[in-house]
Amino acid sequence: MSTQVVKLDAKAGAEVYHGSEICWQKVLELVQEMGLPRGLLPLEGIEECGFVRETGFVWVKRKKKYEYLYKTTGILSSYAPEISAYVEKGKMKKITGVKAKDFHIWFGLNEMRIDDTASGMIYVKTSIGVGKNVPIQSYEEEYDKYMVQTA
Repeated sequence: MSTQVVKLDAKAGAEVYHGSEICWQKVLELVQEMGLPRGLLPLEGIEECGFVRETGFVWVKRKKKYEYLYKTTGILSSYAPEISAYVEKGKMKKITGVKAKDFHIWFGLNEMRIDDTASGMIYVKTSIGVGKNVPIQSYEEEYDKYMVQTA
């Protein structure tokens, strides 16, 4: 008897948007609805975004890789041309396309979550299971930088 493997399309039933203006608007709406920092998904150069409400699957596409040095933490982050994750209230998990450089080593990021909003911290977990708390404000500075550039 043969075994058939069924691969589900993660993007089935998605709300899909094209164009930088509508994409950054929809990304901001989503992260705010989920209680996450506005700069968590950098808005620079986004051309497509989508969200599957039933599963929480989200993705953003841009023309090229984007890197940003978070001044608050001193951590350099790299965002691939396509980023995806599953989101829920206060949490992003199964993240793909995001890396952070700390102690001169690149780590893939796997999860980000806010355990206590009053703490002002977000827990960032790498793909190897190591994590740390970083100030939520560091992601807000990315949003503020983008808004200054587009004004």
